Amino acid sequence: MHKDPMKQFRLWFELAKQNGGHEPEAMALATADDKGRPSVRMVLFRDIKPDGFYFFTNFESRKAMHLRSNRYAALLFYWPGLYLQVRMEGKIKKVAAKLSDDYFHSRPLGSRISASISPQSSVIPDRLFLEAMHESFSNDLGSGDPERPANWGGYMLIPNRFEFWTGRENRLHDRIQYRKIKSGWIIERLAP
Repeated sequence: MHKDPMKQFRLWFELAKQNGGHEPEAMALATADDKGRPSVRMVLFRDIKPDGFYFFTNFESRKAMHLRSNRYAALLFYWPGLYLQVRMEGKIKKVAAKLSDDYFHSRPLGSRISASISPQSSVIPDRLFLEAMHESFSNDLGSGDPERPANWGGYMLIPNRFEFWTGRENRLHDRIQYRKIKSGWIIERLAP
């Protein structure tokens, strides 16, 4: 294991991209509301920087409401074909608007339109409602390029704890934990 968990994650993520099957960037994001009630959903990991892990969403979604009231979250990557998983916990913050703009404009047009029209996590009457909104927005847009909606952008999880899990025979799994301290990271082995 590498001394730096961010570098260790990069090694495993590259392995997962090469051998891990469909959508290795899929991760579970766990949040909790202001009363501590948890919620988890799958989202797509979009980038890693030295300070954290980036994902993008609607700022009016349920996850974003949770993150407004409770700035801590957890992520889980699981690559079953490799029998590897990585868990991390930490504080969440919004990313700079420029980074959200850049990522938004790198997405396919259909995805940008969907992000622009979706009232994410809101109750809607039926699928036709969503399809009609998409078609109307597309027609109004014509050959133009949609701007990033103000209610859509990125978050970054700044990890203070990692766990790297490797499945082993007889359930004697390897679990290596990294805990952040002022001077760096403490590395510990956990019982399976």
